[in-house]
Amino acid sequence: MPINILMPALSPTMEKGNLAKWLKKEGDAIKSGDVIAEIETDKATMEVEAVDEGILAKIVVPAGAQDVPVNQLIALIAGEGEDAKAVAGGGGAAAAAPVPAPVAAPAPALAPAASPAPVSAAAAISGSRVFASPLARRIARQAGIDLAAVKGSGPHGRVVMADVEAAKSGAGSPGGARIIPMPGAAAPAPAAAPAPAAMASGPSADAVKKLFAEGSYEEVPHDNMRKTIARRLLESKQTVPHFYVTVDCELDALLSLREQINKAAPVKDGKPAYKLSVNDMVIKAMAMALKAVPDANVSWTDNAMLKHKHADVGVAVSIPGGLITPVIRDACHKTLSAISNEMKDLAARAKARKLKPEEYQGGTTAVSNLGMFGVKDFAAIVNPPHATILAVGAGEQRPVVKNGQLAVATVMSVTLSTDHRAVDGALGAELMAAFKGYIENPMGMLV
Repeated sequence: MPINILMPALSPTMEKGNLAKWLKKEGDAIKSGDVIAEIETDKATMEVEAVDEGILAKIVVPAGAQDVPVNQLIALIAGEGEDAKAVAGGGGAAAAAPVPAPVAAPAPALAPAASPAPVSAAAAISGSRVFASPLARRIARQAGIDLAAVKGSGPHGRVVMADVEAAKSGAGSPGGARIIPMPGAAAPAPAAAPAPAAMASGPSADAVKKLFAEGSYEEVPHDNMRKTIARRLLESKQTVPHFYVTVDCELDALLSLREQINKAAPVKDGKPAYKLSVNDMVIKAMAMALKAVPDANVSWTDNAMLKHKHADVGVAVSIPGGLITPVIRDACHKTLSAISNEMKDLAARAKARKLKPEEYQGGTTAVSNLGMFGVKDFAAIVNPPHATILAVGAGEQRPVVKNGQLAVATVMSVTLSTDHRAVDGALGAELMAAFKGYIENPMGMLV
């Protein structure tokens, strides 16, 4: 029986992806563990690894195809003893949905992701092996569920995410799925609410183009990243009741401490072991403020408030065509030097689109800093499941009054945007007071 290779789900919220490149061609022998293709999501490029052995009989979805739905058939493998030509001519059982054609001039595929681990396209039933999607396997592993005990509802009995979720509640198989204790298995993160299928609404392309002379513009199609940004931010502004709190923070003490810490950095291989930025200290201050005001370290859900035990701070990083928010986990308990080095690594891999999904998904708050562009102040949009986001402006010298006397201080304006369902006005003000306290008395971040 031919083995179907399906479009893998590389993250819990992924619905579609682009098939950037095939690394094997029809007729090639495939071994378990071979990297056979590269898949582009809106945030990263990841490799697809074969689980089964055989001959790549047919490539169903060509390289360059865009918006291929998750679980769509993308290729067929002829198993042992099967005629590859017969398999290619027969098609696959999962080939029900139409396959998108490649764009006329596909953009060059991104380089293979070095950091993310390869993702299995599918697992076939062969002896003790279970036919399951990569996402189902990951969720089962995190929850300690034995996939062999889960009844699959996908094509040919394939176990999909919904089956594992049902098994977690005891409804996946007669008597419930068997739970296997797995040392070190982390509890799965709560899945984000499904995003609307349509992207940001607005005037049609034809209506807008009529306002401009033909040939006076270039039409650049939206890529997956821009579509995702538009959809998520529109959803946030439509469904999340925002309110804003702005405070001014004096930076002179922080700048002095930063200079002292950087001068004291040990040298390794001719380079300082770390070099703190103001943004590194903002990340730490925001995390410590959330720990000091735990009622603001929350996520809203329809049924309950999620009160987080750790302050995980997402940091907006600009990348070509959009932005991404890698997360500094448990930032309040990390040293400034550790935050600085981790942030540099995450930012570099974000710009190369080599982040793993778990490195940019989740988080309990976010920081967006436009100070380096000379922006004085702005308000950011809350990105669920976060209930808050901090918008950071430039530090600049301003006149201030101290003890009744006019003086000059370096001042930075910061604006907190909050989800009013989760964080009320007084609570937001309390959080900003705590943040301001750490910024203006930065020694408190060292103890």
